[in-house]
Amino acid sequence: MSGGTYVYGRERLGPWWGFLAGWAFVVGKTASCAAMALTAAVYAVPGSDWGQRIVAALAVLGVAALNYRGVTRTAQVTRVLVATTVATLGVFVLAVLTAPGASTGHLTGWGQLSWHGALQSGGLVFFAFAGYARIATMGEEVREPARTIPRAITIALVAVVAVYLVVGVTALLAAGAPTLAHSTSPLTSALDRVGRGGLSPVIRVGAALAALGSLLALMAGIGRTSLAMAREHDLPRWFSAVHPRFEVPHRAEGALAGVVAALVLTTDLRGALGFSSFGVLVYYAVANAAAFTQPPADRRWPRWLQALGLSGCVVLALSLPVRAVLTGAGVLLLGLLVRALRVRTVERSRPAGGPRERRCSQRSRR
Repeated sequence: MSGGTYVYGRERLGPWWGFLAGWAFVVGKTASCAAMALTAAVYAVPGSDWGQRIVAALAVLGVAALNYRGVTRTAQVTRVLVATTVATLGVFVLAVLTAPGASTGHLTGWGQLSWHGALQSGGLVFFAFAGYARIATMGEEVREPARTIPRAITIALVAVVAVYLVVGVTALLAAGAPTLAHSTSPLTSALDRVGRGGLSPVIRVGAALAALGSLLALMAGIGRTSLAMAREHDLPRWFSAVHPRFEVPHRAEGALAGVVAALVLTTDLRGALGFSSFGVLVYYAVANAAAFTQPPADRRWPRWLQALGLSGCVVLALSLPVRAVLTGAGVLLLGLLVRALRVRTVERSRPAGGPRERRCSQRSRR
Protein backbone atom coordinates (compact mmCIF):
# COMPACT_ATOMS: atom_id res chain seq x y z
CA MET A 1 0.00 0.00 0.00
CA SER A 2 1.21 3.52 -0.76
CA GLY A 3 2.04 5.87 2.08
CA GLY A 4 5.04 4.46 3.93
CA THR A 5 5.20 5.49 7.59
CA TYR A 6 1.89 7.35 7.33
CA VAL A 7 0.12 4.01 6.87
CA TYR A 8 2.49 2.14 9.18
CA GLY A 9 2.05 4.69 11.95
CA ARG A 10 -1.73 4.49 11.64
CA GLU A 11 -1.69 0.72 11.90
CA ARG A 12 0.79 0.39 14.76
CA LEU A 13 0.32 3.57 16.83
CA GLY A 14 -3.02 5.06 15.81
CA PRO A 15 -4.41 7.60 13.34
CA TRP A 16 -3.00 10.70 15.03
CA TRP A 17 0.55 9.38 14.95
CA GLY A 18 0.10 8.33 11.35
CA PHE A 19 -1.14 11.80 10.47
CA LEU A 20 1.84 13.39 12.24
CA ALA A 21 4.25 11.25 10.22
CA GLY A 22 2.48 11.91 6.92
CA TRP A 23 2.12 15.65 7.49
CA ALA A 24 5.77 15.96 8.58
CA PHE A 25 6.89 14.11 5.46
CA VAL A 26 4.74 16.12 3.05
CA VAL A 27 5.63 19.60 4.35
CA GLY A 28 9.28 18.79 5.08
CA LYS A 29 9.98 17.11 1.77
CA THR A 30 8.15 19.80 -0.20
CA ALA A 31 10.85 22.19 1.02
CA SER A 32 13.46 19.57 0.12
CA CYS A 33 12.08 19.37 -3.44
CA ALA A 34 12.55 23.09 -3.90
CA ALA A 35 16.07 22.90 -2.48
CA MET A 36 17.01 20.02 -4.80
CA ALA A 37 15.63 21.85 -7.82
CA LEU A 38 17.67 24.93 -6.95
CA THR A 39 20.77 22.79 -6.35
CA ALA A 40 20.45 21.35 -9.85
CA ALA A 41 20.03 24.87 -11.25
CA VAL A 42 23.05 26.24 -9.35
CA TYR A 43 25.29 23.66 -11.03
CA ALA A 44 23.60 24.00 -14.43
CA VAL A 45 23.42 27.82 -14.57
CA PRO A 46 26.20 29.27 -12.40
CA GLY A 47 26.07 32.95 -11.46
CA SER A 48 22.55 34.05 -12.44
CA ASP A 49 20.00 34.11 -9.61
CA TRP A 50 16.89 34.56 -11.76
CA GLY A 51 18.24 32.21 -14.40
CA GLN A 52 18.71 29.58 -11.72
CA ARG A 53 15.19 30.08 -10.40
CA ILE A 54 13.63 29.73 -13.85
CA VAL A 55 15.67 26.61 -14.63
CA ALA A 56 14.69 25.16 -11.24
CA ALA A 57 10.99 25.77 -11.91
CA LEU A 58 11.26 24.16 -15.34
CA ALA A 59 13.07 21.19 -13.78
CA VAL A 60 10.21 20.72 -11.31
CA LEU A 61 7.63 20.74 -14.09
CA GLY A 62 9.71 18.32 -16.17
CA VAL A 63 10.11 15.88 -13.28
CA ALA A 64 6.38 16.10 -12.53
CA ALA A 65 5.62 15.27 -16.18
CA LEU A 66 7.93 12.26 -15.96
CA ASN A 67 6.35 11.01 -12.73
CA TYR A 68 2.97 11.42 -14.39
CA ARG A 69 3.87 8.54 -16.74
CA GLY A 70 4.06 6.04 -13.89
CA VAL A 71 6.56 4.29 -11.65
CA THR A 72 7.98 2.12 -14.46
CA ARG A 73 9.05 5.13 -16.49
CA THR A 74 10.34 6.82 -13.33
CA ALA A 75 12.45 3.77 -12.50
CA GLN A 76 13.93 3.65 -16.01
CA VAL A 77 15.04 7.28 -15.85
CA THR A 78 16.30 6.80 -12.29
CA ARG A 79 18.63 4.03 -13.46
CA VAL A 80 20.16 6.35 -16.04
CA LEU A 81 20.52 9.19 -13.53
CA VAL A 82 22.10 6.93 -10.90
CA ALA A 83 24.58 5.46 -13.38
CA THR A 84 25.53 8.95 -14.59
CA THR A 85 25.86 10.23 -11.03
CA VAL A 86 28.08 7.36 -9.91
CA ALA A 87 30.28 7.77 -12.98
CA THR A 88 30.60 11.51 -12.36
CA LEU A 89 31.48 11.00 -8.71
CA GLY A 90 34.07 8.43 -9.78
CA VAL A 91 35.66 11.00 -12.07
CA PHE A 92 35.67 13.53 -9.21
CA VAL A 93 37.29 11.12 -6.75
CA LEU A 94 39.93 9.98 -9.23
CA ALA A 95 40.74 13.56 -10.28
CA VAL A 96 41.24 14.73 -6.70
CA LEU A 97 43.21 11.71 -5.50
CA THR A 98 45.66 12.00 -8.43
CA ALA A 99 46.08 15.77 -8.07
CA PRO A 100 49.18 17.17 -6.31
CA GLY A 101 47.08 19.66 -4.37
CA ALA A 102 45.16 17.08 -2.34
CA SER A 103 46.49 16.86 1.20
CA THR A 104 45.70 15.07 4.42
CA GLY A 105 46.55 18.37 6.09
CA HIS A 106 43.06 19.55 5.11
CA LEU A 107 41.63 16.94 7.49
CA THR A 108 43.03 18.67 10.56
CA GLY A 109 41.16 20.95 12.92
CA TRP A 110 39.03 18.29 14.61
CA GLY A 111 39.90 19.81 17.96
CA GLN A 112 37.57 22.72 17.16
CA LEU A 113 34.62 20.39 16.62
CA SER A 114 31.84 20.68 19.20
CA TRP A 115 29.23 18.06 20.01
CA HIS A 116 26.42 20.50 19.27
CA GLY A 117 27.93 21.45 15.92
CA ALA A 118 28.37 17.81 14.94
CA LEU A 119 24.81 16.93 15.91
CA GLN A 120 23.39 19.98 14.13
CA SER A 121 25.31 19.11 10.96
CA GLY A 122 24.05 15.55 11.15
CA GLY A 123 20.49 16.78 11.53
CA LEU A 124 20.73 19.17 8.59
CA VAL A 125 21.91 16.38 6.30
CA PHE A 126 18.43 14.86 6.54
CA PHE A 127 16.91 17.53 4.30
CA ALA A 128 18.52 15.71 1.37
CA PHE A 129 18.24 12.16 2.70
CA ALA A 130 14.87 10.45 2.57
CA GLY A 131 16.44 7.02 2.93
CA TYR A 132 13.99 4.15 3.09
CA ALA A 133 11.01 6.51 2.81
CA ARG A 134 11.46 6.92 -0.93
CA ILE A 135 11.16 3.16 -1.33
CA ALA A 136 8.52 2.42 1.31
CA THR A 137 6.02 4.92 -0.07
CA MET A 138 5.94 2.98 -3.35
CA GLY A 139 4.62 -0.25 -1.83
CA GLU A 140 1.47 -0.26 -3.97
CA GLU A 141 3.41 -0.19 -7.25
CA VAL A 142 6.11 -2.87 -6.86
CA ARG A 143 5.96 -6.64 -7.06
CA GLU A 144 6.13 -8.62 -3.81
CA PRO A 145 6.57 -5.52 -1.60
CA ALA A 146 7.06 -7.58 1.59
CA ARG A 147 10.22 -9.05 0.10
CA THR A 148 11.34 -6.41 -2.39
CA ILE A 149 11.16 -3.31 -0.19
CA PRO A 150 13.26 -4.58 2.78
CA ARG A 151 15.97 -5.80 0.43
CA ALA A 152 15.96 -2.56 -1.55
CA ILE A 153 16.20 -0.48 1.63
CA THR A 154 19.19 -2.42 2.98
CA ILE A 155 21.10 -2.35 -0.31
CA ALA A 156 20.38 1.33 -0.91
CA LEU A 157 21.34 2.39 2.61
CA VAL A 158 24.68 0.59 2.57
CA ALA A 159 25.53 1.90 -0.91
CA VAL A 160 24.57 5.50 -0.13
CA VAL A 161 26.53 5.63 3.12
CA ALA A 162 29.62 4.27 1.33
CA VAL A 163 29.31 6.87 -1.44
CA TYR A 164 28.76 9.68 1.10
CA LEU A 165 31.93 8.69 2.98
CA VAL A 166 34.14 8.38 -0.10
CA VAL A 167 33.00 11.62 -1.73
CA GLY A 168 32.98 13.56 1.54
CA VAL A 169 36.51 12.56 2.52
CA THR A 170 37.76 13.22 -1.02
CA ALA A 171 36.29 16.73 -1.05
CA LEU A 172 37.88 17.45 2.33
CA LEU A 173 41.27 16.26 1.08
CA ALA A 174 40.97 18.72 -1.80
CA ALA A 175 39.70 21.86 -0.13
CA GLY A 176 39.17 21.45 3.61
CA ALA A 177 36.04 22.17 5.62
CA PRO A 178 36.11 26.02 5.60
CA THR A 179 36.18 26.28 1.79
CA LEU A 180 33.46 23.69 1.31
CA ALA A 181 31.25 25.28 3.95
CA HIS A 182 31.15 28.61 2.09
CA SER A 183 30.61 27.20 -1.40
CA THR A 184 27.27 26.75 -3.18
CA SER A 185 28.89 24.19 -5.51
CA PRO A 186 31.42 22.37 -3.29
CA LEU A 187 32.51 19.74 -5.81
CA THR A 188 33.66 22.29 -8.37
CA SER A 189 35.30 24.33 -5.59
CA ALA A 190 37.24 21.24 -4.56
CA LEU A 191 38.43 20.68 -8.13
CA ASP A 192 39.53 24.30 -8.44
CA ARG A 193 41.60 24.03 -5.26
CA VAL A 194 43.60 21.07 -6.58
CA GLY A 195 44.10 22.45 -10.09
CA ARG A 196 41.55 20.26 -11.84
CA GLY A 197 39.17 23.06 -12.78
CA GLY A 198 39.08 21.86 -16.38
CA LEU A 199 36.82 19.04 -15.24
CA SER A 200 34.30 21.43 -13.69
CA PRO A 201 31.84 21.29 -16.64
CA VAL A 202 31.67 17.50 -16.38
CA ILE A 203 31.12 17.65 -12.64
CA ARG A 204 28.49 20.36 -13.00
CA VAL A 205 26.47 18.21 -15.39
CA GLY A 206 26.77 15.16 -13.16
CA ALA A 207 25.91 17.08 -10.00
CA ALA A 208 22.87 18.64 -11.66
CA LEU A 209 21.67 15.21 -12.79
CA ALA A 210 22.22 13.83 -9.28
CA ALA A 211 20.06 16.59 -7.81
CA LEU A 212 17.39 15.90 -10.43
CA GLY A 213 17.45 12.21 -9.48
CA SER A 214 16.86 13.16 -5.87
CA LEU A 215 14.03 15.50 -6.93
CA LEU A 216 12.46 12.72 -8.99
CA ALA A 217 12.36 10.32 -6.04
CA LEU A 218 11.19 12.99 -3.61
CA MET A 219 8.24 14.07 -5.72
CA ALA A 220 7.20 10.46 -6.31
CA GLY A 221 7.30 9.74 -2.57
CA ILE A 222 5.33 12.85 -1.61
CA GLY A 223 2.70 12.08 -4.23
CA ARG A 224 2.13 8.58 -2.87
CA THR A 225 2.01 9.74 0.75
CA SER A 226 -0.49 12.45 -0.23
CA LEU A 227 -2.56 9.77 -1.96
CA ALA A 228 -2.69 7.65 1.19
CA MET A 229 -3.57 10.64 3.37
CA ALA A 230 -6.32 11.75 0.99
CA ARG A 231 -7.85 8.27 1.07
CA GLU A 232 -8.19 8.60 4.84
CA HIS A 233 -9.51 12.19 4.56
CA ASP A 234 -6.36 13.60 6.22
CA LEU A 235 -5.87 15.63 3.04
CA PRO A 236 -8.64 16.78 0.69
CA ARG A 237 -10.27 13.76 -0.94
CA TRP A 238 -9.64 15.37 -4.34
CA PHE A 239 -5.99 14.28 -4.08
CA SER A 240 -6.93 10.59 -3.91
CA ALA A 241 -7.63 10.37 -7.65
CA VAL A 242 -5.47 7.84 -9.52
CA HIS A 243 -4.94 8.20 -13.26
CA PRO A 244 -6.84 5.40 -15.06
CA ARG A 245 -4.01 4.73 -17.51
CA PHE A 246 -0.75 5.55 -15.74
CA GLU A 247 -1.96 4.56 -12.23
CA VAL A 248 -0.37 7.54 -10.49
CA PRO A 249 -1.88 10.11 -8.07
CA HIS A 250 -1.87 12.72 -10.82
CA ARG A 251 -3.79 15.42 -8.94
CA ALA A 252 -1.54 15.19 -5.88
CA GLU A 253 1.60 15.33 -8.01
CA GLY A 254 0.25 18.19 -10.11
CA ALA A 255 -0.53 20.25 -7.03
CA LEU A 256 2.89 19.44 -5.57
CA ALA A 257 4.62 20.58 -8.77
CA GLY A 258 2.77 23.89 -8.64
CA VAL A 259 3.70 24.52 -5.00
CA VAL A 260 7.38 23.63 -5.49
CA ALA A 261 7.66 25.73 -8.66
CA ALA A 262 6.18 28.70 -6.78
CA LEU A 263 8.65 28.19 -3.92
CA VAL A 264 11.73 28.18 -6.15
CA LEU A 265 10.56 31.35 -7.89
CA THR A 266 9.72 33.36 -4.77
CA THR A 267 11.58 32.08 -1.71
CA ASP A 268 15.09 32.01 -0.30
CA LEU A 269 15.23 28.40 0.76
CA ARG A 270 18.44 28.40 2.77
CA GLY A 271 16.49 28.98 5.95
CA ALA A 272 13.99 26.27 5.00
CA LEU A 273 16.55 23.47 5.05
CA GLY A 274 16.46 23.20 8.83
CA PHE A 275 12.67 23.15 8.77
CA SER A 276 12.76 20.37 6.17
CA SER A 277 15.19 18.35 8.28
CA PHE A 278 13.01 18.78 11.35
CA GLY A 279 9.98 17.39 9.51
CA VAL A 280 11.90 14.40 8.16
CA LEU A 281 13.35 13.57 11.59
CA VAL A 282 9.86 13.63 13.10
CA TYR A 283 8.77 11.25 10.33
CA TYR A 284 11.62 8.87 11.15
CA ALA A 285 10.89 9.12 14.87
CA VAL A 286 7.34 7.88 14.27
CA ALA A 287 8.70 5.09 12.06
CA ASN A 288 11.01 3.89 14.82
CA ALA A 289 8.27 4.13 17.44
CA ALA A 290 5.94 2.11 15.20
CA ALA A 291 8.61 -0.52 14.53
CA PHE A 292 9.21 -0.82 18.28
CA THR A 293 5.65 -2.14 18.69
CA GLN A 294 6.04 -4.94 16.13
CA PRO A 295 5.20 -8.45 17.33
CA PRO A 296 8.13 -10.90 17.36
CA ALA A 297 6.83 -12.76 14.29
CA ASP A 298 7.08 -9.63 12.14
CA ARG A 299 10.31 -8.27 13.57
CA ARG A 300 13.40 -8.08 11.37
CA TRP A 301 15.67 -6.14 13.78
CA PRO A 302 16.03 -6.11 17.61
CA ARG A 303 13.91 -3.64 19.59
CA TRP A 304 16.94 -1.85 21.02
CA LEU A 305 17.79 -0.69 17.51
CA GLN A 306 14.40 1.06 17.16
CA ALA A 307 14.84 2.64 20.61
CA LEU A 308 18.25 3.92 19.54
CA GLY A 309 16.81 5.24 16.28
CA LEU A 310 13.97 7.04 18.05
CA SER A 311 16.37 8.64 20.54
CA GLY A 312 18.71 9.68 17.75
CA CYS A 313 15.89 11.34 15.79
CA VAL A 314 14.79 13.33 18.84
CA VAL A 315 18.34 14.45 19.68
CA LEU A 316 19.14 15.49 16.10
CA ALA A 317 15.83 17.33 15.70
CA LEU A 318 16.36 19.33 18.89
CA SER A 319 19.96 20.11 17.85
CA LEU A 320 18.81 22.01 14.75
CA PRO A 321 18.79 25.83 14.74
CA VAL A 322 16.18 27.21 17.14
CA ARG A 323 14.30 28.96 14.36
CA ALA A 324 14.03 25.72 12.38
CA VAL A 325 12.74 23.82 15.42
CA LEU A 326 10.15 26.47 16.27
CA THR A 327 9.00 26.82 12.66
CA GLY A 328 8.80 23.08 12.15
CA ALA A 329 6.94 22.50 15.41
CA GLY A 330 4.55 25.33 14.56
CA VAL A 331 3.71 23.91 11.12
CA LEU A 332 3.19 20.42 12.54
CA LEU A 333 1.00 21.79 15.31
CA LEU A 334 -1.06 23.73 12.78
CA GLY A 335 -1.69 20.53 10.83
CA LEU A 336 -2.76 18.72 14.00
CA LEU A 337 -5.12 21.56 14.95
CA VAL A 338 -6.75 21.54 11.51
CA ARG A 339 -7.26 17.80 11.75
CA ALA A 340 -8.75 18.15 15.23
CA LEU A 341 -11.21 20.75 13.97
CA ARG A 342 -12.16 18.55 11.03
CA VAL A 343 -12.73 15.51 13.24
CA ARG A 344 -14.81 17.56 15.68
CA THR A 345 -16.91 19.01 12.87
CA VAL A 346 -17.58 15.57 11.41
CA GLU A 347 -18.54 14.17 14.80
CA ARG A 348 -21.00 16.99 15.42
CA SER A 349 -22.60 16.48 12.03
CA ARG A 350 -23.22 12.78 12.66
CA PRO A 351 -26.47 11.95 14.46
CA ALA A 352 -26.14 9.53 17.34
CA GLY A 353 -28.18 6.37 17.18
CA GLY A 354 -28.04 3.24 15.10
CA PRO A 355 -25.11 1.11 13.97
CA ARG A 356 -24.62 3.07 10.75
CA GLU A 357 -24.22 6.33 12.64
CA ARG A 358 -21.83 4.75 15.10
CA ARG A 359 -19.68 3.39 12.27
CA CYS A 360 -19.54 6.83 10.70
CA SER A 361 -18.56 8.36 14.01
CA GLN A 362 -15.81 5.80 14.47
CA ARG A 363 -14.43 6.55 11.00
CA SER A 364 -14.45 10.28 11.72
CA ARG A 365 -12.21 9.83 14.75
CA ARG A 366 -9.48 8.16 12.70
